Amino acid sequence: MTIKNPFSIAIHLTISLVMVLCLSVSTFAQKNKAMDKGQDISILSDSATLTKGDYLIHLEKVFETVNKVPVTVGSFKKLNPITAHLTQDEAALALLKNRLTQSERMLNLQNLQMDQTLLKELQTNNKDCLSDLDEYEKELRELKTEILNLRKDTVLIKLFTLPSMRIMFKDQFAELQKKRVVMDSLLKTTTSSINNLQARTSANLINIKELMYLTDNQLGAVSIKAFGKERRYLWESASGKTRGVGFRKFINGEQEISGYYFVYTRSSRFLLFLTCATFFFWVFFNFRSMKQRDRLEAVDDFSLLSPQPYLITFIMLFTLAPIFDLMAPALYIESVQILLAVLLTAFFRKKLSSKLFYPWCIFVLLLLAPVFLRLLGMPPRYQRWLLLFLSLSSTIYGVSILKKIDEQAKKYRMILLTGFIYTIFAVIATLCNIFGRFTLTQIFYSTGVNSLLNAISLTILAKVLVEAFLLQMKSSRIRKGYPEYFDWHPVIAGLKRLTGVGATIIWFVIFTTNLNIFNGLYESLMEILNEKRTIGNFSFTFGGIVLFLGIIWIANFLQKYIAYFFGDTGDDGIEDNKGERSKLLITRLVLLIGGFLIAVAASGLPIDKITVILGALGVGIGLGLQNIVSNFVSGIILIFDKTIRIGDVVELSNKKGRVKEIGVRASTLLSDEGAEIIIPNGAILSNNIINWTLSNNQMRIDISLTIAKPFNSTEVVHQIRDIITKNDNVFVNKEPVIMISPVSKVNSSIKIYFWCKDISNADLTRNIIIAQIFETFEEKEIEIL
Repeated sequence: MTIKNPFSIAIHLTISLVMVLCLSVSTFAQKNKAMDKGQDISILSDSATLTKGDYLIHLEKVFETVNKVPVTVGSFKKLNPITAHLTQDEAALALLKNRLTQSERMLNLQNLQMDQTLLKELQTNNKDCLSDLDEYEKELRELKTEILNLRKDTVLIKLFTLPSMRIMFKDQFAELQKKRVVMDSLLKTTTSSINNLQARTSANLINIKELMYLTDNQLGAVSIKAFGKERRYLWESASGKTRGVGFRKFINGEQEISGYYFVYTRSSRFLLFLTCATFFFWVFFNFRSMKQRDRLEAVDDFSLLSPQPYLITFIMLFTLAPIFDLMAPALYIESVQILLAVLLTAFFRKKLSSKLFYPWCIFVLLLLAPVFLRLLGMPPRYQRWLLLFLSLSSTIYGVSILKKIDEQAKKYRMILLTGFIYTIFAVIATLCNIFGRFTLTQIFYSTGVNSLLNAISLTILAKVLVEAFLLQMKSSRIRKGYPEYFDWHPVIAGLKRLTGVGATIIWFVIFTTNLNIFNGLYESLMEILNEKRTIGNFSFTFGGIVLFLGIIWIANFLQKYIAYFFGDTGDDGIEDNKGERSKLLITRLVLLIGGFLIAVAASGLPIDKITVILGALGVGIGLGLQNIVSNFVSGIILIFDKTIRIGDVVELSNKKGRVKEIGVRASTLLSDEGAEIIIPNGAILSNNIINWTLSNNQMRIDISLTIAKPFNSTEVVHQIRDIITKNDNVFVNKEPVIMISPVSKVNSSIKIYFWCKDISNADLTRNIIIAQIFETFEEKEIEIL
């Protein structure tokens, strides 16, 4: 039964009253014609005398209010989409209700988790629709209230009750009559539509709550019922007929519910595709840049990446797909597992020897067989016997493989551990099947097989990411002309630890989800992390502390490896990247400071408490940390002031060397003898600094010689100048200066000044030119004393 809105009733009565008054004006005038002639109608007006303009202003207010109706109704753009969404939601709910209420249906853990996720999405969508509808209803209610308030306007009452006013504003009344019809129709239809949609949305929300309750009960039943006897013992004979669902019927049902799932959840998969596409173009670009420079031989030792990384990108896509859709339909997860197994088989065909490749093919068969059994919709009893055969085969397979594992394979600890889990779960699945625990049989068998597949694919993915980072380093160095060789083992070791931890976390999440314990573990962990704890006046949560430390660790990791990403490994032989190194140093400092500020803001730690800590730190600085803070501030000044940069050749007091590193506390100089001189930043700023390469990399070289007389001065100067200008490391834009001064009657001194392009080659250039001068003078029989 539909309850009419009181505002709608009131507005209809108002409009009807206005029309009755208008229609009765003529009759009223005829009966009271004599009275009207002598009666003063000013008693109905305001205290001031009203003009025609005043009446028009009030009529304009009526027109403005009436015109608001189509404008307001026209702004309800979401009504049609809401109607379409509700139709789709009702169909999805009907399908879910049919699936959840089938008594003969075998419970599938993955599908129940997907149903739960889908119901939550439906609940969110319907709440959003109801919120929009309530907002529209509020706007209509305000509009109707505004129309009803026109009844209180005394001037409008006078307009609609006096015949003279009707004659005076005849055209306006006719136009208002047309607009009233439109307004009445729009208000009636829109109100009815909104009320109907609100009723449908409310009904959907009620159905969703019922189905969520039913889903929770069935998920709980899987855990409880699975440990009880669901079927007869395997050796007992079955009574009655057992029928399968049928392949086509099963597939149609799975496709239909999967379609609704993908309609309502799509954002995470877009991020997955974006991640894989970024990886593909990253690797492809680096290989192409190396190919253009004919340096592909630098990556000959790569075992997983190739210049066309199509296959490895698809392996990454299907490896990460389950983590982006933890509660996806069983058909989707099984399809992903099948495609991943096929892609890995194609990948291993050229990577593994026949001794390892054939056992892998056997594992793929053991993985795919249960999926096809379920898709065929076979009767449960036949599925039990076939699953028994598969679980026994998996047990024998797992034991035989574990016995053959060599020392090289044992370094892949995650695969080794998962192999034990796979074998143990196969044994448990066999026992559960024999004793009638069919749900447990399916859970343990599928979890064991999928966990091993995921462990293998995640291990490969971790190695691929390490190789991709190494490829980035090598390609960056080749593009910049740096030496190809560098000590990359410390970098790779750190990356292996990071990718190993990430792969383990992803594997654990998928593993616990397959066992239906992830949600419970997650909720328990969140409860522990989010619980508010108090020590004195200081309150905190473990979650805030973990988040704070996590962001700090990520910031430190990024600042540590950002230089390696761009090919800068801190090589002593690189002299021409001072500007880039300074930029990287600033980037590292920004990452550290920004990471700390973000960590403080994200963790929810009270700022006032941090202020107290900083105040205590200030007291500590005043008591004995002046030097540390001075060096820290001096390091920041050096970074941004650029008085010295990494790669500059400087002299500080009696110390000379090339700047190898500028840290937040101290800087490091590399002397010509190979010693590393560590100088506090405060000492650098407090002393005079001679920077040989601040604005350029040039250096003036002087050579002093003494030669015996006689000689031709012009010829000697010409020969020396010729030797200097032919040297590639001499800066020819600045003319060399050669001065000959007589010392005595038998000899003269020669002073030679010229500029070297690169200060790092100054000594070598000087020695080469001296040797060439000696050779030339010896040929000319000029004696050098």
